[in-house]
Amino acid sequence: MTRALLTLIASLFVLAGCNTMEGLGKDVQKVGDKIEDAASRKK
Repeated sequence: MTRALLTLIASLFVLAGCNTMEGLGKDVQKVGDKIEDAASRKK
C-alpha cells in the first residue's frame, strides 16, 4: 500500500513538471515572437 502510494505521488510530480516545462517553453516562444515582430516593424 505504502509503496503504491509513493509511486503514485512520484508520478504526479513528474507529470506536473512536464506540464510546467511545456508551459514555460510556450511562454518563451511567445516572447520571442513579440521581439521578432518588433524588430520587423523597425526595419
